[in-house]
Amino acid sequence: MNAVEPGAPVAIGRIGRDGRLVDAEPRLADLNSRAGGKAGEPLAVPQIASLARLAARLGIAISRAIVAADGEDDIDLWVRAEPDADGVRLEVSGWRLRAAWRAGGSDAVRESDFLRADADWIWETDAAMRITHLSIEAGARHGFDAGAMLGKPLTLLFALEADDEGALPILSAAAEQSRFEGQVAELRGTGKRVRLSASPRIDAEGRFAGFSGAATMVAHEEPALPPPPAPEAVFTSEFGRRLDRALRSPLNRIIANADSISARVDGPLREDYAEYAGDIASAGRHLLSLVDDLADLSAIEREDFTVEREPLDLADVARRAAGLLSVRAAEGEVTIDKPKADETLPVNGEFRRVLQILVNLIGNAVRYSPAGGSVWIRLERDGAKGCVIVADQGKGIAQADQARIFEKFGRVDPTEPGGSGLGLYIARRLARAMDGDITVDSAPGQGARFVLTLPVRD
Repeated sequence: MNAVEPGAPVAIGRIGRDGRLVDAEPRLADLNSRAGGKAGEPLAVPQIASLARLAARLGIAISRAIVAADGEDDIDLWVRAEPDADGVRLEVSGWRLRAAWRAGGSDAVRESDFLRADADWIWETDAAMRITHLSIEAGARHGFDAGAMLGKPLTLLFALEADDEGALPILSAAAEQSRFEGQVAELRGTGKRVRLSASPRIDAEGRFAGFSGAATMVAHEEPALPPPPAPEAVFTSEFGRRLDRALRSPLNRIIANADSISARVDGPLREDYAEYAGDIASAGRHLLSLVDDLADLSAIEREDFTVEREPLDLADVARRAAGLLSVRAAEGEVTIDKPKADETLPVNGEFRRVLQILVNLIGNAVRYSPAGGSVWIRLERDGAKGCVIVADQGKGIAQADQARIFEKFGRVDPTEPGGSGLGLYIARRLARAMDGDITVDSAPGQGARFVLTLPVRD
């Protein structure tokens, strides 16, 4: 049970320079205790601990809204972390039970969320317009040190440009504590231009606490319109790119954060919470695999889709694919018997696509193999074709179902755990684009034997 009392006074705490909780008022101490921590140990509420570390590293006070788990409930908190000579002083307020999610919301809010997810990168500031967060990948991609910019004024990164009326939208929004869009700026020292948008962050006392924003690179010229998609394509080219970006970035953040929580990077955590975080990471990876499948589907069904023709060693690619799946196989108590180190089979194809096909075939074999079973990977040459054979000890596939598994969204038993039903469809399309093929030989109770063929390189 939590002890949420909306409107209660701010709870004060202090974290030492070593990251350990020195003292805390009862409300904060009780929350930390229910999360598995105590005085003299690292703070056990990951969100508060992370904010305290960031404030200490930047040397500035940071205020931010967080959501923390408290027993069976989630609670909304507002945390202010202020570094000093002895560590970090915490002020924790809010203490409101988080409302259950409900469908709905205005179209404007949904469009705003979509545009933010579709942005090139994200940023945050405190009330003094100092940078408290930047997407790490943004700096590497656009020529600045994201880490070095933390704690610095926003104008040290962006040279703001006035709009047609001579105003700066970001300054007007800060004065009015409102949302803004369309603030054009130049990334200093790069010659690149961006368009900024952001929403204000308001603390528990109703005070302006900074901006949470997005940045979209401004192209020098409008790109040409893509050609019309194939009739059965799931995405148009433009929509596919937007959706891929809108989903991939937040899913990667969800997975990374859930993995960090599950690994207890921020300190001790109750076992069931760590397991929940592991489940979230697994679900995120499943969704990300669906995004990958849909992106591949959009690509292979375009009329102008092509693959590279490069020399490669099919044995080497098979060994690499098996290595990528070794952890998954070990978790399922399945053994992968891969080609020997001295085996070679030179063929022509695109390395990335051949690896993708074999990861799919071997991954399916591992998924449907029983605990204690084995997956065999063998190499053969059949005239002008090089063959890699992936065989398992699963329940097998009936003759009547063998054509269906290669169809788009085709699955023999949709109630079984598995992927999107696109993997084998995509794999065969890729193999045939490289002048090869994928076939299957199976029977119920006798496992399955998939064969990938590619042109031999003489």
